[in-house]
Amino acid sequence: MQSFIDIAKRLLPDFLPVLQKRYTILRTIGFMQPVGRRSLAVSLGLTERILRSEVDFLKEQNLISSNNIGMSLTQEGRNLLEDLEGLMRELKGIDVLELELKHRLGIKKVIIVPGDGDKSPLVKRELGKAAATSMKKLFQGENIIAVTGGSTMAAVADQLTPESSDKKLLFVPARGGVGEDVQNQANTICAIMASNTHSRHRVFYVPDQVSPEIYQSLIKEPDIHENLKLIQSANMVLHGIGDAITMAERRKSSSELLKKLEDAEAVGEAFGYYFNEDGEIVHKVSTIGIQLENLKEIPHVLAVAGGASKAKAIKAYMKQAPASTILVTDEGAAETLVKA
Repeated sequence: MQSFIDIAKRLLPDFLPVLQKRYTILRTIGFMQPVGRRSLAVSLGLTERILRSEVDFLKEQNLISSNNIGMSLTQEGRNLLEDLEGLMRELKGIDVLELELKHRLGIKKVIIVPGDGDKSPLVKRELGKAAATSMKKLFQGENIIAVTGGSTMAAVADQLTPESSDKKLLFVPARGGVGEDVQNQANTICAIMASNTHSRHRVFYVPDQVSPEIYQSLIKEPDIHENLKLIQSANMVLHGIGDAITMAERRKSSSELLKKLEDAEAVGEAFGYYFNEDGEIVHKVSTIGIQLENLKEIPHVLAVAGGASKAKAIKAYMKQAPASTILVTDEGAAETLVKA
């Protein structure tokens, strides 16, 4: 027997595009509320005229309300949006795409959120929400969570909420600072995660990149040694995946190193390791913190990265990633990955 969606596609070809458009409008209002019509139109890439007619319809259905501050979802709108999520995943074939990508990459699980992070900044918030939800399902008893820096990790921190008292959480930076803005450094992100979950965190005030001589000296310091032991005993690691050249520039690497990475055709970076498209390590910086080999001993590894432009970096890193990895990504990256 044909599903409702298959029947709708044949008999009401305009129905599904309209449904998808109105779902996207509701979802975007849910993220931005309260939001003005002009800001919403810009975020959605719609003209104000087209958006006005859609907004009027949604108001008539009591799905959104508006006042002088902006538009927000009503309780009925929130309930409908929640009910629509499963249907939209089936409609877009996201469940099938998750399974295909999981088998291709040889990892534990793939979670895909709608949209493309390269096209909409709101998708990063969706990635953060999906990663936070996945983390909360894995918390049991006492947990040590090692976290890297970056804007995607900051988005995860924003979406975390308090845990029950029987789950003890300790957030620790997985490595030293990389020269990002303060709000995107691992220390700051761990502090926000701890605050949002009413739990504890540790700080790790060391540079991400040091010479071998300084590295050997620093790891003997009692505080640093203790933090490294905590990191290596983590039962969960949360990290991003970066574009190789972007990360090298963020680390203020020399022109010689940048040329080396370009000549080696490096495309991805994680934990200070740079990978080419075949997943081979073409360069490694001396970083204080978690190492690639440590991941094999950690039960839960969550990698979070989205946007079609990140597909090569994700694919390269996944050839080195442990089988326990859960990848949280978006449609833009996922669709590019399966076409590669």
